[in-house]
This record gives sequence, structure tokens and C-alpha cells, in this order.
Amino acid sequence: MRRALRTAGGRRAVRRRLDLAARTVSVRQQHVELDTGELLVGPPKSRAGVRTVAIPEGSIPALRDHLDQFTAPEADALIFTGSRGGILRRSNFRRAAKWDASTGKIGFPGLHFHDLRHTGNTIAASSGASLKDLMQRMGHDSVRGALIYQHSTAEADRRIADAMNAKIANNLNGSSSGLSRSG
Repeated sequence: MRRALRTAGGRRAVRRRLDLAARTVSVRQQHVELDTGELLVGPPKSRAGVRTVAIPEGSIPALRDHLDQFTAPEADALIFTGSRGGILRRSNFRRAAKWDASTGKIGFPGLHFHDLRHTGNTIAASSGASLKDLMQRMGHDSVRGALIYQHSTAEADRRIADAMNAKIANNLNGSSSGLSRSG
């Protein structure tokens, strides 16, 4: 069985793919760890997986600090490594990152690394981005794949209700733009 360690997920990202000035990370390949432990390097599993993704400005100071403290200056240097500078693998990631202790400390015990992708994409979806924009950001070439990472939120439902309320208010005030009647 194959399991991908994606560059976008950060565990195999290299310095040259991260542009802090432009606030982007470029995804050009994936690293697949076989159950045997062998690592295969190749293109992402779909054409849409090759992409450049914008990074929130608020993340830049933490990334800059991390690069300064933990990442070698070479262009091919791994951004995130184990304690001895090696590749983070499925088998050592949780221990090397002190994942259980860290997630417990922030109040999210049991959080999985992949949950961060769901959270980020739910936040991205709440920005009002189109489905096509979200698909590009996530590296999906199918709507189904993109929808898996979108979750409903009470905040989003409130925005929908507020937008509906604005349409109702406009109609009650004599403006019927945007409303339709069906029979």
C-alpha cells in the first residue's frame, strides 16, 4: 500500500519551494512512503496537484523563525526534519514532532496531522472563494475531491441567513432585485 507524504503538507518541503517575499509555496512533487519504508519521489497524483499556493501573511514570521532556527541555508534543504536532520516519515513524525503533547497542550487532543488540511480548506472556503479557486488551491481536479474538505460551519450558516435577510429587507423596501418568484 502507498501513502503519500505531500510537499504541500510540509513534511518534505524544501527551502527553494518556499518564497516568503511572495508569500507562496510551490508544490511540484510528492514523496510516497511505501509500507516497506522505501520513499518514491514523483509528480503529484493529479495534474492539478502541481501548483503554487499563497501563504497567509500572519504565518510568515513563524516560518521565517523556523527557517532561521531549524533549516539549513541550501536550496534543497528540508524545511521540517527529525531531530537529527533526517526526513520525517510516517513512523517517526508523531514522536519527532511531539504531536500528542503539542495537540493536548493547545486543547486539541486526538488531532490528526491531516485534520489541518481540513481546517485550512474550511477556512479558505469561508473566504467566499469559488469552488474552482478552492480546487486549484487544494490541488484537486474533481469537484468531489474538493468537497470532501469542505465542512459546514455555524458562522457560514449565519452569513447565509444574513444575506437572505438583506434580500428580504430590500424587497420590503420596494426593491425586488435579486428575488424571483416561482410558481
